[in-house]
Amino acid sequence: MGGPGKAKRGIPPKSDFNSWYPAIVEIADLVDKRYPIKGMDVWKPYGWKTMSLIDALTRSQMSRTGHEEYNFPLLVPEDLLDKENQLVSMLKAARDAGVDPSELRMGEEESGFEKEVYWVKHGGNNELEVPMFLRPTSETPMYTMFSLWVRSHADLPLKTFQIVNTFRYETKQTRSFIRVREIHFFEAHTVHADEQGATEQIAEDAEIVQRLLHELCFPAIVSKRPIWDTFPGAWYSTAVDAVMPNGRTLQVATYHHYRDQWARAFDLSYEDGDGSTRYCHQTTFGMSERLLGAVVGMHGDDNGLILPPSIAPIQVVIMPVAAHSDANVMPRVSQLATHLSESGFRVHLDDRDLRPGAKHYDWEIKGVPVRLEIGPRDLASGNCVVTLRTGGKSEIPLDGITQTMTQLLDSVSDELRARSHSYASDMIHPFPGLMHNETGWHLQSPVEDGIVYELAFDGNDADAEVLEKTTGLTLLGDCVTAYDEPVDCAVTGKPTNRRQHLARMY
Repeated sequence: MGGPGKAKRGIPPKSDFNSWYPAIVEIADLVDKRYPIKGMDVWKPYGWKTMSLIDALTRSQMSRTGHEEYNFPLLVPEDLLDKENQLVSMLKAARDAGVDPSELRMGEEESGFEKEVYWVKHGGNNELEVPMFLRPTSETPMYTMFSLWVRSHADLPLKTFQIVNTFRYETKQTRSFIRVREIHFFEAHTVHADEQGATEQIAEDAEIVQRLLHELCFPAIVSKRPIWDTFPGAWYSTAVDAVMPNGRTLQVATYHHYRDQWARAFDLSYEDGDGSTRYCHQTTFGMSERLLGAVVGMHGDDNGLILPPSIAPIQVVIMPVAAHSDANVMPRVSQLATHLSESGFRVHLDDRDLRPGAKHYDWEIKGVPVRLEIGPRDLASGNCVVTLRTGGKSEIPLDGITQTMTQLLDSVSDELRARSHSYASDMIHPFPGLMHNETGWHLQSPVEDGIVYELAFDGNDADAEVLEKTTGLTLLGDCVTAYDEPVDCAVTGKPTNRRQHLARMY
């Protein structure tokens, strides 16, 4: 392992995460960042295959839960953005005033994505009568169509999703997979007859996220965002935050309960069994290539990527050894590669005319979970040499290789889960506490950079502001796993079961 400041094979040490991460995504051949638009990387085949396997896991969950895949147009007319901006503005004003949104009229204040979108104002040389923009997300185009499709209770629930590119004019520093201008985006949008149906959908979304995190082999903090950090168009928002190696949290998924707020704006209603017209209730659920960014950051090491077997484009690489000295090596290696491929494993046979060390280096950087080597001695013994990317080298019999390979890949996944859970636990510390005197609020001991702090908090907006200003960190909201026993609130001192976290976010 390279020490601090020491680059190994061109890879900065992971202890210098802010240098390691942007270097490794290119060295491992996931993307090429040299495209002449900032924040729009070119996906390389290895990166795209990895992302496609994440998408496949997502599609499997969508299929299991009865969602249908759609593909909506990329361009959205300006008047729909105006409609969304007015709705979001009204909902924000209602939230700030503490009144029901129905008490306010649609306002004219610009809000929402107005300043984040890419505009299209010409078709050829002709100026468009109605300007269009590239979708930043798809509420407005989808709900415009939903209102045409939903007529009666028999049309509900409507459970849709799409995996598409979305575009946001990101002005902050861009970083591959984490903060980009062209986003590889999964979004699920559902329509229900009532609030209960939407609430049950949120519970299903939470279960889907946990299944995906299990496959990607890392834990996350799941929090109901505080009211001031809730999307103004939502009744409440739940966010899923991974803890990255530099101690920053990366929001990898969100799901929102909209109640009937959007339905009223888009006239999304249905006729129930007794002939009454009712507004629908809705939810959304979004994820992006930030999931891949979290995998890269969470599992990689000084030597390169380590990919969970579930999303590794190559699960097993087979390398012939000293094939020039024994004509039987290559036929046996090819036979083994075919057998494992037909058994359902993603296999690559590396028959390049390179020294074994160079091949090891390539596949180590790319994070391939299992490497198999077969040479003349192995043919004689009926064994092969296996090396796991998580560590460990041994001889295993070729007989029963399929079952053994399943066990080895499972062991890699289990090891990655154990490491990431241990790491995340080490990064989350108890909050040092606050004290108040005549000069104001002060920390009882300084907060450290790169640490996520856990605390009990049951205060109001002003109390939260005290926490955030004193620490320079952001309150993530109510963790879905509350304390078993009451703990004193960090600001008010009142006992509460509400577990929360303070972190520096991406």
